[in-house]
Amino acid sequence: MLERTNGGFLISKVKQIQGRVFERMLDENGISEFNGAQGRILFVLWDEDGIPISALSERTGLAKTTLTGMLDRLEAAGHIRRMPDADDRRAVRIRLTESAEALREKYERVSAAMNEVFYSGFSDEEILAFEKGLGKILENLIEKENENGQKN
Repeated sequence: MLERTNGGFLISKVKQIQGRVFERMLDENGISEFNGAQGRILFVLWDEDGIPISALSERTGLAKTTLTGMLDRLEAAGHIRRMPDADDRRAVRIRLTESAEALREKYERVSAAMNEVFYSGFSDEEILAFEKGLGKILENLIEKENENGQKN
């Protein structure tokens, strides 16, 4: 392995700058109903509505404690509802409201525009190789997290 690499630093910088750019793009497109981080939650729910908080935490990569506060704000804004699980009284499922469903198309347009910024100048092959490498890094980190008993 190389003695010095910058992958972790670059990923961190990309995440910071991407977040700022995405927030600006949401604002420029008139989306003020939620922020980028909340959009990540809605994005997962648009893909699969009515999932438990634990599954939402896993799919967004957000700790349950962080997620709880964000869900509180989304619920107060009328975008989600917490519903009891019919099969497990201890579990709560997160469901989208009509107001969140109405925002989906606008969010998807901004997300597609962000994708164009993100991958500008990349060939399809480069995109696939890049995402394969990121997937491997993610697997390595998840394995290390689980090995140390640090699941959220």
